[in-house]
Amino acid sequence: MEITYASSSSRDLSSLAVATAQTVAATTMPNRPIKVLPLQHPVDKPTSSSSSSSSSALAFQAVAEFWDRMRRRKCIDWVELAFPCYRWISTYKWREYLQIDLMAGITVGVMLVPQAMSYAKLAGLQPIYGLYSGFVPIFVYVIFGSSRQLAIGPVALVSLLVSNVLGKIVDSSDALYTELAILLALMVGVLECIMGILRLGWLIRFISHSVISGFTTASAIVIGLSQAKYFLGYDIVRSSKIIPLLKSIIAGIDKFSWPPFVMGSVVLAILLAMKHLGKTRKSLRILRAAGPLTGVVFGTVFVKIFHPSSISVVGEIPQGLPTFSVPKDFSYVVSLIPTAFLITGVAILESVGIAKALAAKNGYELDSNQELVGLGLANICGSFFSAYPTTGSFSRSAVNHESGAKTGVAGIVTGIIMGCALLFLTPLFTDIPQCGLAAIVISAVLGLVDYDEAIFLWNVDKKDFLLWTITFSTTLFLGIEIGVLIGVGVSLAFVIHESANPHIAVLGRLPGTTVYRNVQQYPEAYTYHGIVIVRIDSPIYFANISHIKDRLREYETTVDKSTRRGPEVERVYFVIIEMAPVTYIDSSAAQALKDLYQEYKSRDIQIAISNPNREVLLTLTKSGLVDLIGKEWYFVRVHDAVQVCLQQVQSLSESPKIANSPLESGKPSFLKRLLKQRGEDFLSSQLEAGQHADAVPQDDPNPNLEEPLLPRKP
Repeated sequence: MEITYASSSSRDLSSLAVATAQTVAATTMPNRPIKVLPLQHPVDKPTSSSSSSSSSALAFQAVAEFWDRMRRRKCIDWVELAFPCYRWISTYKWREYLQIDLMAGITVGVMLVPQAMSYAKLAGLQPIYGLYSGFVPIFVYVIFGSSRQLAIGPVALVSLLVSNVLGKIVDSSDALYTELAILLALMVGVLECIMGILRLGWLIRFISHSVISGFTTASAIVIGLSQAKYFLGYDIVRSSKIIPLLKSIIAGIDKFSWPPFVMGSVVLAILLAMKHLGKTRKSLRILRAAGPLTGVVFGTVFVKIFHPSSISVVGEIPQGLPTFSVPKDFSYVVSLIPTAFLITGVAILESVGIAKALAAKNGYELDSNQELVGLGLANICGSFFSAYPTTGSFSRSAVNHESGAKTGVAGIVTGIIMGCALLFLTPLFTDIPQCGLAAIVISAVLGLVDYDEAIFLWNVDKKDFLLWTITFSTTLFLGIEIGVLIGVGVSLAFVIHESANPHIAVLGRLPGTTVYRNVQQYPEAYTYHGIVIVRIDSPIYFANISHIKDRLREYETTVDKSTRRGPEVERVYFVIIEMAPVTYIDSSAAQALKDLYQEYKSRDIQIAISNPNREVLLTLTKSGLVDLIGKEWYFVRVHDAVQVCLQQVQSLSESPKIANSPLESGKPSFLKRLLKQRGEDFLSSQLEAGQHADAVPQDDPNPNLEEPLLPRKP
């Protein structure tokens, strides 16, 4: 759309204001001074040869401050930094906490044993590696983790990611498959530690919650379908896409076996019923944790009694604790790096989010970066004891919290139960039906199907719903890796679009106040002829300055005259930019504002800046923009700028009348002298209130108001 501007005035704005100021003051304009708060301009330091020495001085000062902070740390502070568990150990109330922690630890341990075996099967590993993953990492996290209720161990989503990537490299029956899963745990742990030490946890904030919800919902569906083979009694293709899974299920339907289907359905029904009762009734919340164990016991007893040949069982599980061994096959590290990053991101999002929520509910602070270090060390140490990647579990952490866990003692109890299961109970796991473990996985992932979030996003924000839909669809049909990449990419694209197209509001004055607000939000707010007041609600930098300039030009040409007051002029003479929300401005934006100033100057339009912060003002000073515009056009408040600009607009509107008036060379008439005597202060009040200055003023009961408001109605 082509933008046209009002024709350039033949008069220079500044020279016209100076030439007519005395004449206008002698006739209609009052001599009453305008109250303007002085804006403090920061002093720009010289950038000559002393710049290098000043920068080195700043660097030395920063190092000195860092060293001073380190020196002031006490021995206890260093112990707490290295071992976060010291914080709750030093304040542990044995009589009050011990019994509660014991019950919570036992509850989570009973829940973890069957879940660990189920998730190991989902990852394509033998059930024993699920038990290993729920043993050593728990103890390490209790020492180095900062959350007191987070229950870590194998989880469904990470298990699916492991299965998806390793299944493309080697067959799950090969010993190399297990070695790569353990190596992946080491890589994930190293990445988490690096992110924690470098304090890079903030990077995850760029992943929208809509992306996470869409991703987990699609993954839950894929996980559920991948377990269908244990229900149906025949093998299906291993894939992270829904189409191949559905095709494989349909193609083998003639091999359907009803005994595993019936048993799996019964176990699943038991699990869902106990979970529902545990959630809805506080007195029965133990049922939620006991559900997986109950299902496994039921299935195992049935198999031992009836020995059905069509129901496959877990088989022999090695007895004893895991031995120390170093991960092998480092030649596959390069091919595993993308998956390690993906698992790290998912683990951080799931664990840190849960840990923060639980910390807030239990009244203590959580250090996200320390949390990353704790998770990383748990995975690194776990990889030396045959564990595959672990992270915090939403369901087990919720059970831990609901059971009243106060400290990491609950985690220690859970780890002891896992050790006892490895030492004494593995012979009992031989006859656990595979369909029972599949039912546990399906029961767990059903809670990840977050359709309520999709409905909420549809009602609240269509853009976030679109993001949820894109992530869900791509994950479901194109695979987990592609789905995550596309979801994160679209999420970042939305962030970039919002940053490059910031919100800009036209401000108006609220009646009876000196407050200026968005005229779209407050329709009663009014503006003034010849003046445009805009507020930029974002930092100004190279990516959005072009959009800002285009919007300013639009506001200059498209003026809503229905809400405008004050002296009537033909066009815009002043553009006031409110910079209170602007936290940063770069050199490209400063140069663009210079160009905009020159463009406005050619059309006799003056820029005024309101309320810039110190850093922004310092940048404008260094770029020469303050001297170019003039320090007198920088104001503390929008109202200050409006008062000054309004006086100038009044001068411009009165100048033609003065030029044609017989009073130009003679003395003012009696009426003019009376008008000046009685209405000196009122005219400024009337002008700012939006009335015409040539109206005859009424008596003002308070002519000395420094902030004149709208005149009272008769």
